[in-house]
Amino acid sequence: MISELEHLNETGEIDLYYGDESHVCSQGYVPYGWQFPGEDVCIPVEKAYKINILGFINRQSKYMGMITEHNIGADTVMEYLEELSFSINKKTALVLDNASVHKSRGIRERIPFRQQRGLFITFLPPYSPHLNIAETVWRKLKKEWINPEDYLEKDKLFYATNRCLAMLGKQLTIKFSHFNKNLL
Repeated sequence: MISELEHLNETGEIDLYYGDESHVCSQGYVPYGWQFPGEDVCIPVEKAYKINILGFINRQSKYMGMITEHNIGADTVMEYLEELSFSINKKTALVLDNASVHKSRGIRERIPFRQQRGLFITFLPPYSPHLNIAETVWRKLKKEWINPEDYLEKDKLFYATNRCLAMLGKQLTIKFSHFNKNLL
């Protein structure tokens, strides 16, 4: 199914986006580090907080989404999908993972209405985050694009996150590899 969507996207018959939620928190993103024996290393931060992101990305690094300090639940996803379904210009497919917020009753009930407007949702196979290119965006955002000093204050982190996502597809791009049908 996903390989068919990728093909339709490549031929220009549909727009194809991959979506997911993530967050950026005040503790920063530290995938690795080192220190001298006996040395204490700390990063001062304000009280713990996090910024939640709902985002959709295509292979050309075009991004659509929102950031908020509020939790992103099924109602938020459903509201965003409704707005999106009214703003698309051609048939658009969204590939989502199997998170409960994506498969809630409210979202399932609205599928026919979104499909009439040209918005189609398909789900990744279980346990396959490697197929969702949105995961790459979150990793690069946290690891490369947001500067360490941006994590020091809530307002700086919110601004930096918003700035990076606004520049995605413009100054910030990702060279996604072509879809590999053998991954399914």
